[in-house]
Amino acid sequence: MVPRIPEPRVAILLATYNGAPWLREQLDSLLRQTHDNWVLYWRDDGSGDGSIAILQAFGQRAGQGRCVRVAAPPGRLGATGNFLALLRSVCDTLTEHDAVAFADQDDVWLPQKLERGVAALRRAPRDEPILYCARQVLVDAGLHPLGISGLLSRPAGFPAALTQNVATGCTVMLNGPAARLVAASRPSTGTLHDWWAYLLVTAAGGRLIQDDEPVVLYRQHAQNLVGAPASMARRAIAALRRGPALFMTVLREHITALLAQPELISERARTELAALDHALRSGPARRFSVMRMPGLHRQTWPETLLFRCWFLIG
Repeated sequence: MVPRIPEPRVAILLATYNGAPWLREQLDSLLRQTHDNWVLYWRDDGSGDGSIAILQAFGQRAGQGRCVRVAAPPGRLGATGNFLALLRSVCDTLTEHDAVAFADQDDVWLPQKLERGVAALRRAPRDEPILYCARQVLVDAGLHPLGISGLLSRPAGFPAALTQNVATGCTVMLNGPAARLVAASRPSTGTLHDWWAYLLVTAAGGRLIQDDEPVVLYRQHAQNLVGAPASMARRAIAALRRGPALFMTVLREHITALLAQPELISERARTELAALDHALRSGPARRFSVMRMPGLHRQTWPETLLFRCWFLIG
Protein backbone atom coordinates (compact mmCIF):
# COMPACT_ATOMS: atom_id res chain seq x y z
CA MET A 1 0.00 0.00 0.00
CA VAL A 2 1.31 3.43 -0.97
CA PRO A 3 1.61 5.64 2.13
CA ARG A 4 -0.82 8.55 2.16
CA ILE A 5 0.85 11.94 1.88
CA PRO A 6 -0.36 14.18 4.72
CA GLU A 7 -2.56 17.10 3.76
CA PRO A 8 -0.22 20.12 3.87
CA ARG A 9 -0.79 22.63 6.64
CA VAL A 10 -0.43 26.23 5.54
CA ALA A 11 0.84 28.83 8.00
CA ILE A 12 -0.79 32.08 6.89
CA LEU A 13 1.25 35.09 8.00
CA LEU A 14 -0.72 38.31 8.39
CA ALA A 15 1.13 41.52 9.28
CA THR A 16 -1.29 44.27 10.34
CA TYR A 17 -1.05 48.00 10.87
CA ASN A 18 -4.17 50.19 10.97
CA GLY A 19 -6.00 47.82 8.65
CA ALA A 20 -9.47 48.02 10.21
CA PRO A 21 -11.25 49.38 7.10
CA TRP A 22 -10.43 46.25 5.09
CA LEU A 23 -9.46 43.53 7.53
CA ARG A 24 -12.86 41.84 7.96
CA GLU A 25 -13.18 41.15 4.22
CA GLN A 26 -9.73 39.57 4.11
CA LEU A 27 -10.40 37.41 7.14
CA ASP A 28 -13.76 36.29 5.76
CA SER A 29 -12.01 35.18 2.57
CA LEU A 30 -9.76 32.85 4.60
CA LEU A 31 -12.83 31.00 5.85
CA ARG A 32 -13.96 30.44 2.26
CA GLN A 33 -10.74 28.68 1.21
CA THR A 34 -11.22 25.27 -0.44
CA HIS A 35 -7.98 24.16 1.25
CA ASP A 36 -8.98 24.50 4.89
CA ASN A 37 -5.94 23.06 6.66
CA TRP A 38 -4.46 26.38 7.70
CA VAL A 39 -3.53 28.35 10.79
CA LEU A 40 -3.43 32.15 10.80
CA TYR A 41 -0.46 33.73 12.59
CA TRP A 42 -0.74 37.48 13.02
CA ARG A 43 1.34 40.25 14.46
CA ASP A 44 0.15 43.83 14.83
CA ASP A 45 2.72 46.58 14.38
CA GLY A 46 1.19 49.14 16.74
CA SER A 47 -2.21 49.88 15.21
CA GLY A 48 -4.20 52.76 16.62
CA ASP A 49 -7.50 51.58 15.17
CA GLY A 50 -9.63 48.48 15.78
CA SER A 51 -7.36 45.97 13.99
CA ILE A 52 -6.50 43.98 17.12
CA ALA A 53 -10.11 43.72 18.25
CA ILE A 54 -11.15 42.52 14.79
CA LEU A 55 -8.50 39.79 14.84
CA GLN A 56 -9.39 38.69 18.35
CA ALA A 57 -13.05 38.38 17.35
CA PHE A 58 -12.04 36.43 14.27
CA GLY A 59 -10.02 34.04 16.42
CA GLN A 60 -13.16 33.12 18.35
CA ARG A 61 -15.09 32.62 15.11
CA ALA A 62 -12.39 30.60 13.33
CA GLY A 63 -12.12 27.98 16.05
CA GLN A 64 -9.59 26.96 18.68
CA GLY A 65 -5.96 27.00 17.57
CA ARG A 66 -6.64 28.49 14.12
CA CYS A 67 -5.70 32.10 14.93
CA VAL A 68 -2.44 32.69 16.79
CA ARG A 69 -1.11 36.05 17.87
CA VAL A 70 2.66 36.56 17.65
CA ALA A 71 3.74 39.28 20.07
CA ALA A 72 7.53 39.16 19.86
CA PRO A 73 9.64 41.06 19.28
CA PRO A 74 8.00 44.17 20.74
CA GLY A 75 7.91 47.56 19.07
CA ARG A 76 7.38 48.83 15.53
CA LEU A 77 9.17 46.73 12.92
CA GLY A 78 7.75 48.01 9.64
CA ALA A 79 6.19 45.73 7.01
CA THR A 80 9.29 43.69 6.18
CA GLY A 81 10.35 43.29 9.80
CA ASN A 82 6.81 42.31 10.77
CA PHE A 83 6.62 39.56 8.13
CA LEU A 84 10.10 38.28 9.00
CA ALA A 85 9.17 38.09 12.69
CA LEU A 86 6.11 36.04 11.77
CA LEU A 87 8.12 33.78 9.48
CA ARG A 88 10.75 33.10 12.14
CA SER A 89 8.04 32.28 14.67
CA VAL A 90 6.60 29.41 12.58
CA CYS A 91 9.63 27.84 10.89
CA ASP A 92 10.30 25.29 13.64
CA THR A 93 6.74 23.99 13.35
CA LEU A 94 6.87 23.23 9.60
CA THR A 95 7.05 19.64 8.34
CA GLU A 96 8.37 18.71 4.90
CA HIS A 97 4.82 18.91 3.51
CA ASP A 98 3.81 22.26 5.01
CA ALA A 99 3.86 25.70 3.41
CA VAL A 100 3.80 29.38 4.36
CA ALA A 101 1.60 32.04 2.77
CA PHE A 102 2.00 35.81 3.09
CA ALA A 103 -1.26 37.73 3.55
CA ASP A 104 -1.87 41.47 3.25
CA GLN A 105 -4.54 43.05 5.43
CA ASP A 106 -6.38 44.87 2.63
CA ASP A 107 -6.91 42.18 -0.03
CA VAL A 108 -9.50 39.46 -0.58
CA TRP A 109 -8.44 35.91 -1.43
CA LEU A 110 -10.31 33.96 -4.07
CA PRO A 111 -11.55 30.58 -2.75
CA GLN A 112 -8.96 28.39 -4.51
CA LYS A 113 -5.97 30.56 -3.61
CA LEU A 114 -4.42 28.17 -1.08
CA GLU A 115 -5.46 25.05 -3.00
CA ARG A 116 -3.66 26.18 -6.15
CA GLY A 117 -0.51 27.15 -4.25
CA VAL A 118 -0.38 23.90 -2.29
CA ALA A 119 -0.83 21.88 -5.50
CA ALA A 120 1.99 23.77 -7.25
CA LEU A 121 4.38 23.31 -4.33
CA ARG A 122 3.47 19.62 -4.06
CA ARG A 123 4.53 19.05 -7.69
CA ALA A 124 7.96 20.59 -7.04
CA PRO A 125 10.91 18.87 -5.34
CA ARG A 126 10.53 19.10 -1.56
CA ASP A 127 14.26 19.42 -0.89
CA GLU A 128 14.88 22.69 -2.73
CA PRO A 129 13.61 26.21 -1.99
CA ILE A 130 10.46 26.99 -3.98
CA LEU A 131 8.53 30.26 -4.13
CA TYR A 132 5.05 30.22 -5.66
CA CYS A 133 3.28 33.38 -6.76
CA ALA A 134 0.32 34.18 -8.98
CA ARG A 135 -1.53 36.85 -10.91
CA GLN A 136 -4.03 39.16 -9.26
CA VAL A 137 -7.34 40.77 -10.13
CA LEU A 138 -6.69 44.47 -9.59
CA VAL A 139 -9.62 46.16 -7.85
CA ASP A 140 -10.37 49.59 -6.43
CA ALA A 141 -11.07 50.37 -2.78
CA GLY A 142 -14.63 49.09 -3.21
CA LEU A 143 -13.46 45.84 -4.87
CA HIS A 144 -14.61 46.90 -8.34
CA PRO A 145 -12.39 45.27 -11.02
CA LEU A 146 -9.74 47.40 -12.74
CA GLY A 147 -7.94 44.67 -14.68
CA ILE A 148 -5.66 41.67 -14.25
CA SER A 149 -1.93 41.78 -13.55
CA GLY A 150 0.29 40.81 -16.46
CA LEU A 151 1.90 37.54 -17.40
CA LEU A 152 5.64 37.08 -17.27
CA SER A 153 7.05 37.85 -20.70
CA ARG A 154 10.66 36.84 -19.98
CA PRO A 155 12.21 34.21 -17.68
CA ALA A 156 12.24 35.07 -14.00
CA GLY A 157 15.00 34.06 -11.62
CA PHE A 158 18.45 35.27 -10.75
CA PRO A 159 20.03 37.74 -11.61
CA ALA A 160 16.79 39.15 -13.09
CA ALA A 161 15.47 39.35 -9.52
CA LEU A 162 17.92 42.19 -8.84
CA THR A 163 16.28 44.38 -11.48
CA GLN A 164 12.61 43.83 -10.73
CA ASN A 165 10.28 42.06 -8.33
CA VAL A 166 7.72 39.80 -10.05
CA ALA A 167 6.51 38.01 -6.90
CA THR A 168 3.60 40.02 -5.51
CA GLY A 169 3.56 39.39 -1.77
CA CYS A 170 -0.18 38.83 -1.35
CA THR A 171 0.09 35.76 -3.60
CA VAL A 172 3.42 34.36 -2.36
CA MET A 173 3.70 30.90 -0.81
CA LEU A 174 6.95 29.26 0.31
CA ASN A 175 7.75 25.61 0.86
CA GLY A 176 9.65 24.57 4.00
CA PRO A 177 13.21 24.99 2.63
CA ALA A 178 12.37 28.43 1.22
CA ALA A 179 10.72 29.55 4.45
CA ARG A 180 13.70 28.46 6.55
CA LEU A 181 16.12 30.09 4.10
CA VAL A 182 14.39 33.47 4.27
CA ALA A 183 13.93 33.23 8.05
CA ALA A 184 17.67 32.68 8.49
CA SER A 185 18.59 35.75 6.45
CA ARG A 186 19.18 39.41 7.20
CA PRO A 187 17.31 41.51 4.61
CA SER A 188 18.66 44.82 3.41
CA THR A 189 17.25 47.94 5.02
CA GLY A 190 15.22 49.26 2.09
CA THR A 191 13.75 46.03 0.78
CA LEU A 192 10.25 44.55 0.99
CA HIS A 193 9.55 41.04 2.23
CA ASP A 194 8.27 39.69 -1.09
CA TRP A 195 11.15 41.05 -3.17
CA TRP A 196 13.68 39.82 -0.61
CA ALA A 197 12.13 36.33 -0.58
CA TYR A 198 12.20 36.17 -4.40
CA LEU A 199 15.79 37.43 -4.49
CA LEU A 200 17.06 35.04 -1.85
CA VAL A 201 15.27 31.91 -3.08
CA THR A 202 16.53 32.35 -6.63
CA ALA A 203 20.04 33.41 -5.52
CA ALA A 204 20.19 30.19 -3.52
CA GLY A 205 19.47 28.15 -6.63
CA GLY A 206 15.78 27.67 -5.83
CA ARG A 207 12.87 28.13 -8.18
CA LEU A 208 10.03 30.54 -8.75
CA ILE A 209 6.71 29.11 -9.91
CA GLN A 210 4.24 31.62 -11.31
CA ASP A 211 0.59 30.67 -11.61
CA ASP A 212 -1.08 32.24 -14.65
CA GLU A 213 -4.46 32.26 -12.89
CA PRO A 214 -5.36 35.18 -10.57
CA VAL A 215 -5.88 34.14 -6.95
CA VAL A 216 -6.36 37.44 -5.11
CA LEU A 217 -8.44 40.60 -5.37
CA TYR A 218 -5.55 43.05 -5.03
CA ARG A 219 -7.01 46.26 -3.67
CA GLN A 220 -5.58 49.53 -5.01
CA HIS A 221 -6.12 52.49 -2.70
CA ALA A 222 -4.39 55.58 -1.34
CA GLN A 223 -2.84 53.70 1.61
CA ASN A 224 -1.17 50.92 -0.43
CA LEU A 225 2.39 50.27 0.69
CA VAL A 226 3.05 49.15 -2.90
CA GLY A 227 0.45 49.25 -5.65
CA ALA A 228 0.24 47.67 -9.08
CA PRO A 229 0.02 49.99 -12.12
CA ALA A 230 -2.69 48.72 -14.47
CA SER A 231 -0.59 48.97 -17.64
CA MET A 232 3.00 48.85 -18.83
CA ALA A 233 2.76 52.52 -19.86
CA ARG A 234 1.72 53.60 -16.36
CA ARG A 235 4.43 51.42 -14.83
CA ALA A 236 7.05 53.05 -17.08
CA ILE A 237 5.80 56.56 -16.29
CA ALA A 238 5.90 55.80 -12.57
CA ALA A 239 9.48 54.53 -12.90
CA LEU A 240 10.55 57.66 -14.78
CA ARG A 241 9.01 59.89 -12.13
CA ARG A 242 10.86 58.06 -9.37
CA GLY A 243 14.14 58.43 -11.24
CA PRO A 244 17.34 56.38 -10.93
CA ALA A 245 18.48 57.35 -7.43
CA LEU A 246 16.00 55.22 -5.46
CA PHE A 247 16.32 52.23 -7.79
CA MET A 248 20.12 52.25 -7.72
CA THR A 249 20.16 52.61 -3.93
CA VAL A 250 17.95 49.53 -3.57
CA LEU A 251 20.05 47.61 -6.11
CA ARG A 252 23.26 48.36 -4.23
CA GLU A 253 21.68 47.47 -0.89
CA HIS A 254 20.43 44.13 -2.25
CA ILE A 255 23.86 43.26 -3.67
CA THR A 256 25.61 44.20 -0.42
CA ALA A 257 23.15 42.24 1.75
CA LEU A 258 23.40 39.10 -0.37
CA LEU A 259 27.20 39.22 -0.53
CA ALA A 260 27.29 39.57 3.27
CA GLN A 261 25.54 36.18 3.60
CA PRO A 262 27.49 33.95 1.18
CA GLU A 263 26.50 30.78 3.04
CA LEU A 264 22.87 31.27 1.94
CA ILE A 265 23.41 31.66 -1.80
CA SER A 266 24.88 29.59 -4.64
CA GLU A 267 28.43 29.85 -5.93
CA ARG A 268 27.12 31.13 -9.26
CA ALA A 269 25.16 33.89 -7.53
CA ARG A 270 28.21 34.87 -5.48
CA THR A 271 30.24 35.20 -8.69
CA GLU A 272 27.58 37.28 -10.45
CA LEU A 273 27.06 39.53 -7.43
CA ALA A 274 30.80 40.11 -7.07
CA ALA A 275 30.99 41.11 -10.74
CA LEU A 276 28.09 43.53 -10.38
CA ASP A 277 29.51 45.00 -7.18
CA HIS A 278 32.89 45.54 -8.86
CA ALA A 279 31.22 47.18 -11.87
CA LEU A 280 29.23 49.57 -9.69
CA ARG A 281 32.48 50.64 -8.04
CA SER A 282 34.10 51.18 -11.46
CA GLY A 283 33.48 53.33 -14.52
CA PRO A 284 31.04 53.12 -17.44
CA ALA A 285 33.20 50.70 -19.44
CA ARG A 286 33.10 48.04 -16.72
CA ARG A 287 29.38 48.63 -16.19
CA PHE A 288 28.67 48.30 -19.90
CA SER A 289 30.57 45.03 -20.01
CA VAL A 290 28.75 43.45 -17.06
CA MET A 291 25.34 44.32 -18.52
CA ARG A 292 25.83 41.40 -20.94
CA MET A 293 25.44 39.00 -18.01
CA PRO A 294 22.84 36.38 -19.00
CA GLY A 295 19.50 36.95 -17.31
CA LEU A 296 20.19 40.53 -16.20
CA HIS A 297 16.96 42.00 -17.60
CA ARG A 298 13.53 43.25 -16.72
CA GLN A 299 10.28 41.88 -18.10
CA THR A 300 9.96 44.16 -21.16
CA TRP A 301 12.55 45.63 -23.48
CA PRO A 302 11.66 49.30 -22.69
CA GLU A 303 12.06 48.56 -18.97
CA THR A 304 15.32 46.73 -19.65
CA LEU A 305 16.60 49.69 -21.69
CA LEU A 306 15.72 52.06 -18.85
CA PHE A 307 17.45 49.76 -16.34
CA ARG A 308 20.61 49.72 -18.46
CA CYS A 309 20.65 53.50 -18.74
CA TRP A 310 20.27 53.88 -15.00
CA PHE A 311 22.91 51.23 -14.35
CA LEU A 312 25.41 53.08 -16.59
CA ILE A 313 24.88 56.50 -15.05
CA GLY A 314 23.99 55.51 -11.47
